[in-house]
Amino acid sequence: MRHIRPEQLARLKPVLDYDTFFHTEYQRLFQTMYLLVRDRAQAEDIAQEAMARTYERWRGIRDPAGYAYRTAFNLRRSWLRRLAMAAAKRPKPAPGRDEVEAAEQRVDVLRALAELPRTQREALVLVAWADMTAEEAGRVLGIQPVSVRGRVHRAKATLRQRMGGPDG
Repeated sequence: MRHIRPEQLARLKPVLDYDTFFHTEYQRLFQTMYLLVRDRAQAEDIAQEAMARTYERWRGIRDPAGYAYRTAFNLRRSWLRRLAMAAAKRPKPAPGRDEVEAAEQRVDVLRALAELPRTQREALVLVAWADMTAEEAGRVLGIQPVSVRGRVHRAKATLRQRMGGPDG
């Protein structure tokens, strides 16, 4: 099924049924959450809960995609708070053995992403990975498109600096 952009979805909403919305948006929402939480089961839980809450309020929502993403981001923040509280109660694990170079690079990239400010990381994931425009990401994050572009620019510059990528 082809992807419907949020601005198209907002115009179609009066004639769009929830099933069509779900089938066009769920996979992208799940993939976005997976990139952010890096845990398949948790990403599925967040995406499913966000879609369920969207369904519950379907008649009163003007921008269903924006609502679903905002809900998912809020659920992710709650999950992170619970995770941090649980981690604080556990003893730290001993460091593991050396991993292969590819795994080390992946860990470095994930660490660099995790070290970005939350606002920059969210904007970067929505624009660079979920393939949203700055306008679409701005609606999801509740900010202006110019702010999205600025956050993405700063995030990319920080990642280039940390990962040793080309300047510019």
